[in-house]
Amino acid sequence: MVKVQAWGRLSDEEHNLITFNTPTQAIQQLKHSYPGVGHGMGRSYGDAALNMQGNLWHTTALNHLILFDVETGVLHCEAGVTLQDIHRTLVPQGWMLPVTPGTQMITVGGAISNDVHGKNHHAFGSFGDHVLSLKLLRTDGEIIECSHHEKSDWFYATLGGIGLTGLILEAKLQLRSVYGPWIQSETIPYHSLQEFFSLADSSEVDWEHTVSWIDCINSSSTKGLFIRGNLAQVQNQSVPKFKDKTFPFTPPISLVNRISLPIFNFAYFYKNTLKKHNQIVHYEPFFYPLDSLHEWNKMYGPHGFYQYQSVVPHEVGLDATHEMLKIIKKSSEGSFLAVLKTFGNRESGGLLSFPRPGVTLALDFPNRNERTLKLFKELDHIVKEARGRLYLAKDARMPKTLFESGYPRIQEFMKYRDPGISSNMSRRLLGV
Repeated sequence: MVKVQAWGRLSDEEHNLITFNTPTQAIQQLKHSYPGVGHGMGRSYGDAALNMQGNLWHTTALNHLILFDVETGVLHCEAGVTLQDIHRTLVPQGWMLPVTPGTQMITVGGAISNDVHGKNHHAFGSFGDHVLSLKLLRTDGEIIECSHHEKSDWFYATLGGIGLTGLILEAKLQLRSVYGPWIQSETIPYHSLQEFFSLADSSEVDWEHTVSWIDCINSSSTKGLFIRGNLAQVQNQSVPKFKDKTFPFTPPISLVNRISLPIFNFAYFYKNTLKKHNQIVHYEPFFYPLDSLHEWNKMYGPHGFYQYQSVVPHEVGLDATHEMLKIIKKSSEGSFLAVLKTFGNRESGGLLSFPRPGVTLALDFPNRNERTLKLFKELDHIVKEARGRLYLAKDARMPKTLFESGYPRIQEFMKYRDPGISSNMSRRLLGV
């Protein structure tokens, strides 16, 4: 038994960690080690990949690139391969994943299980839109190979299914051709939610990647930084050498607090306002700004932190976002890592996928126990009234009623649930 934490570091419970080194070993051992749940790089913020006092199937050793077709960009790989493995191997050959989230330190299996999204949903959808097929191992030993066209019901149940339909062993992915590793980036300060929505709407035609950082605590107005980017064709520019650092220790209190937050947010906004707004940058700092600081989650102190990410429909996006920010400012429970962006007008096929047409707001909050949970109850009310949902990959405390209203296809999903898989999240939201 070893102690395992999620990225939010809200608990430190013992698990029976079982490492699968090869697909054959997984096939042989899985049926003798359930109930359990798959666990990759541990980047789920909450309890989706935890199973305290039970089995945890560690998959990061299943990290082989099986076959890559340099002509078509089709990659066949094991599910424990990280997105960073793929990019650092294949971007120099002119190929990149079409969709990635804010970190590339996650496995392909995790990306599929959470149907992750990036800054370009309006242009490329979610990760699952570029998965051609996958191989799924059930705890009874059955192996299911499925795709958009073959056994598609299993495919769409697994896509976004938070690891509850089986253990993903392999996948085939469609990569996209790129000029190189460069992004043409533009940063625009904004001073109101209306200005943000105007920038978001007007940028979708000409810009592939759009996202914004928002200051959710300072002043009575809402200001932020709108960032947009396109792949760039750049000649004779050397690739920078990245020097990764590690956050050195867990401080006795959260470094994100009522004193530090206004200073951080003020400095971050005006520093980026004064910087050059148009620049050519490497894709890694553009897509994954926090990946260069390993274990940055320690900065929230010994009690960890929550991430609260919601999506609400476009037609109520302005009002709902305004109400959420008003409540956050009133509570003084601010967030430094606050991201506001829009999703395109396209639905994901996954039965439990998070992305949908609308506006998504993601916020990190230090764990201050009841005070933080009280704030979340108020935010939950706004999300539910707006007919929105919370992101399962980030969640650690969503009430069952909000889960059921936000994910109306849950009963359809239950037909594909593997009875030998159980997680902290599944027991909290599904009862098993």
